[in-house]
Amino acid sequence: MEASRFGDLTRRDALKAFGGAGAVAVAGCTETENGDSGGLSGNINIAGSSTVFPLMSAMAEEFSSDYSGVNIDISSTGTGGGFSNHFCPANTDFNNASREIMPEEEELCADNNVDYIELTVATDALTVVVNNEADFVDCLTVEELASIWESDAVETWDEVRDEFPNEPIERYGAADTSGTYDYFIENVQGAEAGHTDDYQATERDDTIAQGVAGSEYAIGYFGFSYYYNNPDEVKALGIDNGDGCVKPSLDTASSGEYQPLSRRLYTYPSMSSLAKDHVAEFARFVVEQTTNEELVAQDVGYVPLNDSRQEEEMNKLESAIEDAQS
Repeated sequence: MEASRFGDLTRRDALKAFGGAGAVAVAGCTETENGDSGGLSGNINIAGSSTVFPLMSAMAEEFSSDYSGVNIDISSTGTGGGFSNHFCPANTDFNNASREIMPEEEELCADNNVDYIELTVATDALTVVVNNEADFVDCLTVEELASIWESDAVETWDEVRDEFPNEPIERYGAADTSGTYDYFIENVQGAEAGHTDDYQATERDDTIAQGVAGSEYAIGYFGFSYYYNNPDEVKALGIDNGDGCVKPSLDTASSGEYQPLSRRLYTYPSMSSLAKDHVAEFARFVVEQTTNEELVAQDVGYVPLNDSRQEEEMNKLESAIEDAQS
């Protein structure tokens, strides 16, 4: 059998590819080395966050190497797009999310009799990037960042800070179906300030990076994983939340220094899906992998859970599986 569906690619190279993908289908080999499929079979459909997408894709690849009969389809639709168009209408088994589910989404799920649980899978350092040639800026305060992205946004860099060049700001960021978009509004601009419409919106991190890389006066934001796996494409800015400039990294996200852009990442399995053995086993595998330093941190670029938090999530999951299968 093949070592992985990526042939000669290392998993780190595969993760670079995941960062630009909109969807991926991960299937096990025809048979495992001992000649069986791990005893499970079936399909798993996952939609939601583009930020969680590379992490779930890496976990799915690992799982499918042991369970060849399970086919996993993962789509990067944005957190909100996943809840509204796929998960709450009962068309997917999991929804990945870079924020907690919102009240209107809870209501939509309830209307369709979709029950679920929330599982924390990692911590992200939401990353603000500029062009590599933008030597005039290495750090922004939260207030300066807000002035660039709020609905009544500044138009030129010198409006952000006097010593910056009098050049128009070119913006690339998350679409309004994205949990990253929602998180940015809530934690940077504030709900009343909203989000500018004067930007290139996308669910694809590689599109944001390419846009920023192509313009000296551009700025963008996305989850840390893409920057971690492609560090030479763009420059990550430090953020000053009042206690000095802090760069995004696994260490600063883990310690809580990188504020307000450190955030939890989630996946939401539905209770009806957890009633199926192959889905329940995959959910267990996901939680088991949340402390895997090599996969979560070194390969993907997020902060793993600690043992105590993992135990909490596993207890929650096992209780839900017991309820779903009783």
